[in-house]
Amino acid sequence: MTTLHPTLARVTDRIIEKSRSNRRRYLDLIAAERDAGMGRPRLSCSNLAHGFAAALEDQATIKAGARVNIGIVTAFNDMLSAHQPYGQYPPQLKLFAREVGATAQVAGGVPAMCDGVTQGQVGMELSLFSRDAIALGTAVALSHGMFEAVALLGICDKIVPGMLIGALRFGHLPTLFVPAGPMPSGLPNKEKQRIRQLAAEGKASRQELLDAESASYHSPGTCTFYGTANSNQMMMEVMGLHIPGAAFANPGSGLRNALNRAAMHRLAAIAIGQPEERPLGQCVDERAIVNAAVGLLATGGSTNHAIHLPAIARAAGIHIDWQDFDELSAAVPLIARVYPGGAADVNQFHAAGGMAFTIRTLLDAGLLHGDIPTVGGTSLADYARDPQMVDGELTWVDVPASRDETILRPVANPFRADGGMRLVTGNLGRAIFKTSAVDEERWTIEAPARVFEDQEAVQAAFKAGELNRDVVVVVRGQGPQANGMPELHKLTPPLGVLQDRGFKVALVTDGRMSGASGKVPAAIHLCPEANGGGPISRLRDGDIIRLCAHRGQLEALVDAAEFAARPVHAVPASPAGTARELFAFFRTGSDDAEAGGSAMLKAAGL
Repeated sequence: MTTLHPTLARVTDRIIEKSRSNRRRYLDLIAAERDAGMGRPRLSCSNLAHGFAAALEDQATIKAGARVNIGIVTAFNDMLSAHQPYGQYPPQLKLFAREVGATAQVAGGVPAMCDGVTQGQVGMELSLFSRDAIALGTAVALSHGMFEAVALLGICDKIVPGMLIGALRFGHLPTLFVPAGPMPSGLPNKEKQRIRQLAAEGKASRQELLDAESASYHSPGTCTFYGTANSNQMMMEVMGLHIPGAAFANPGSGLRNALNRAAMHRLAAIAIGQPEERPLGQCVDERAIVNAAVGLLATGGSTNHAIHLPAIARAAGIHIDWQDFDELSAAVPLIARVYPGGAADVNQFHAAGGMAFTIRTLLDAGLLHGDIPTVGGTSLADYARDPQMVDGELTWVDVPASRDETILRPVANPFRADGGMRLVTGNLGRAIFKTSAVDEERWTIEAPARVFEDQEAVQAAFKAGELNRDVVVVVRGQGPQANGMPELHKLTPPLGVLQDRGFKVALVTDGRMSGASGKVPAAIHLCPEANGGGPISRLRDGDIIRLCAHRGQLEALVDAAEFAARPVHAVPASPAGTARELFAFFRTGSDDAEAGGSAMLKAAGL
């Protein structure tokens, strides 16, 4: 048996210790919910009759109460490419359930907004808090007590974390995610990036830009870059919450259909009352949370999960913070180069060995907990095999070596020795710096600040030529309590242009950057945020800022007494419009980014 890496063991033990009391309360809660909470045996005849009245083909089976009933929570809409395939899933999943004597019902739906549509628009101010809304929607769907297991149909940015948070509060229920997979490869992501930068400089027309974007995002399935959506799928694999290898099979394929069938058969086998019962809340333990962080670091995944993973963990009574990420990052090598951290897309990553090889090499190096109680198999080793169709049957095969070491490498021969997510601290607070996509020569930037209140002002200054110099662009008032912490995706092309012109450029913000952002040094998710008087609110144009990933440093090089005496810059209230006023509670009650940026979890005392 492989010995666990000492850093992994130390960080895991620390997380277990600091989570001990909350985790114990959580496990006691889900045990009580299983034994005495909402469930079909405790429903009155009227309750139960309402619950199966519309299940015409399955009424008799559900009424008899002797078979497993699987609740389906779906994030289907046909505006979001990744979730469009889910429109066909419920009828198919019901047939698959019947094959093993079970039944299935759609328990409810949750919203699924697309950050790709709302990037740079005011709707993005609803994005982070849509995760809480999704968690609440999942909880409402499961509150009826009609089910012994759950299938979650969700893939993208806030949808998977939200569904998982909601489902964990029903952690006595065995639960599987059923993904739909990435769209086939289109216009290469590097070419898309090139045209975006040309458009930022006024050298490409709107039509040329639109043609490039639509050639990249062109059909049902997740976008093919390695952003938050595909990082979600990676995490569900290393946490053991998929059928093994389900992450990156394309929509509509025979393999995808077979994996969906296997998911429903598996749920029937692990449901409440079955010999292999696997409660979700017992599977998502401290080791699984550490596995998710390791997978994120090893593959260069989205920085958004520095916010989402702490929130997911809290829902299961577990505490993880950015110090844990930072220490794991020092021990976990970067073994994947997927856009924006490389030229390949997720389809090419999958073809190179994908999650099967990633899990295998990390397990062999002692960098994953292999003994977690997975939902989809017996141990994490089941996820180190690749699903394939052989003579019309679903089977899993070993992937002993990478099929393309320009994309995916073994731990013994990584692209970088560390995982590329650093905690930077200093008199401006605590922030995340994703180094995995940034050339090491740019890991230290010292330059004068130019302070902005929104990304539109940055774009205007760029177009006016005011940023053609070494500069640290500061964008404040973008935290969860100010305006919902939108992604500042519009900043990527102009800052990339400035860097390509030879200037030393960095970004410092209490907002988020996209999971697809890359080559510009950035200290993001800064805590404490400007709203409420965080140090970033005292910065002025011309202040020298030093950002250094090597030393974990984020400092305003300003006399301490002078800096402390400066007045706090007031953050304007988020205006009404696009229903932002309805999310006022989420903003005013939110935790900071390192705690997960959630008003819901904070209010619940989790």
